Formats: sequence, C-alpha cells, structure tokens
Amino acid sequence: MNIIKSFSLTLGAIIVGLAAIAQPMSDDAAGAANEVEYNSVNPNWKPSLVQDGAIEKIDRVHRSLEWAPIREIDVAWKTRVWREIDVREKQNQAFVYVGDEYSGGGAFIEVLLDLIKRGRVAAYDPIDDRFSTELTDEALEEALGAETQIEEQIDPITFETVYSEYTIEFDVNSIVKYQIKEDVIFDRNLGRAVVRIIGIAPIKSQTVGSGEITQEIEIPMFWLYYPELRKQLVNYEVYNPINDVRRMTWTDLFDNRYFSSYIIKTSRNNPRSQRLKRNDIRSLYIGEQLEHELMQREMDMWEN
Repeated sequence: MNIIKSFSLTLGAIIVGLAAIAQPMSDDAAGAANEVEYNSVNPNWKPSLVQDGAIEKIDRVHRSLEWAPIREIDVAWKTRVWREIDVREKQNQAFVYVGDEYSGGGAFIEVLLDLIKRGRVAAYDPIDDRFSTELTDEALEEALGAETQIEEQIDPITFETVYSEYTIEFDVNSIVKYQIKEDVIFDRNLGRAVVRIIGIAPIKSQTVGSGEITQEIEIPMFWLYYPELRKQLVNYEVYNPINDVRRMTWTDLFDNRYFSSYIIKTSRNNPRSQRLKRNDIRSLYIGEQLEHELMQREMDMWEN
C-alpha cells in the first residue's frame, strides 16, 4: 500500500512539473530571453534581432601582431613626418561609413570617441602633439562642441514667452580630415625604411564669426597615442566597397597604409618646425617633393 501511495505522489509531482513547463512564458520573460546584448559605438545603431541575410555568420576574432622592436644601433637615419588624410577623397570613404555589426555600428570618429569614453584609450591635448597633457572629461566635451542652448518662443494661445532648452549634439560629418604623426626609420637590420605611426588626431571643420563675416576653420580635436590605440582598433573592421565579406581591421588599414594622404610637415631641413600652408596647390607640390625625397633617400642607402 505504501509503495502504491509513493508511486502516486511521484507521478503527481511529475505531472505538475510538466504542466509548469508547458505554461507559456510571460511577456517580460520572453522579452528578456530575446534581448540581444550588443555594444555598438553609436547608441542610435541597433543590430537586427533576426538573421539579416542568407549567410550564417560566425563570430570573428582578430588579433594584432606586436611591432618588432627597433634598436637604436640599427637605425641609419630617422625623419618625423606629419600627414593629413582627407575623408572626402574616394579612397578614404571608409572613414565616414555609417557602420554595421562588424565595423561597430558607426563611423571611424565614433569608434574613437567610444574607446575614449569607455576608458580604453586616452585623449591628449590637441595643441601639443607630444602627448604631454591628457584631456579631462570637461575638455573633451568642449572639444566635441556639444552645447546647451535656450530658445525663446511666444505661446500662440497665451501670448506668453516660453523658454525651451535643447542640446546641440556633436556632428559626425564635421570631421573632414585626420592628421597622423609618424616616424620614417631606415633599419639596417631589415635593409629598408620602416614607417611607424605615433599619433592620430581628428580634424574638425567649424564656422567662426557672426553675421556676414564668417570663416571655415579646421582644428584638431585631440591626439591619440597610436601604439595604444592600435590594440583596440583590431576589434573593428573597415568597410569594403567591393566585397561585404572580405574586410580588414582598422589596425591592418593603418599598418599597411591603405589610405590616401599628403605630407604637411617634416623634421627634415625644417629647424623652425613650420608646416605647409593649407589648401594651397604649391604646398601639395612641395609635399610630393618631400615624399619623393624620402623614397630617394631609402634607395640611396642601397647604392652606398
């Protein structure tokens, strides 16, 4: 009798358990189960909740190789070069790509700002490219140009003055260029010139003045130390206009120099550290000459 009673209790417990499992999930629980966690660099960009496409995608894991150290005894000569990358050029369109799940969901400047806000890289004073002063949060917000303004309006019913407050957000399209600082080093051990990027600075275009007297100026927002930034950019892929599947990382793009740029200043024969004029045809021609001199200097090492 005890065996039959025990069997009945066990069977009843199993039935109750199956009934509980068969009950439909609540709306809150279902929403939590279907919620996709994704850290995009643009808060307005959200990934698809379903498989958006015919290809079954897999997680991509990229790794960057450490730079080989260069001993000072192996260096025949070194020249410091400053360049500018104009994102309006066709070859540099990847810098303004709006983004997807592989690129981080934003343009290159949004990737940089996200890394800064998350504390993964440090931003330095835009005036000094020697990385001697780190920007504070307040200085960074000021560099972004986000400001709160008060608008005065007249209520059409009560005819009273109403004040409304709104915030002008940072405009991604205001970044028109990127400035890079790099060292061109001839390594005797390798028998060739090695180019190492030291820093990157986004250049912002903004209008100054008021009324009929206005002027467009370009100013650097901040400097980023590239050896530190390089380790983070390996996690973001670059837009490929020909093939959506075959992409490189931002680290690959800069290391392999898949961008168009022009020289604006060098340390060679420049004791006053003067830079070339902006938006000047002659300056572009001089920059091409400096580029040719660097290439010729490397070739001369083989003749000697």
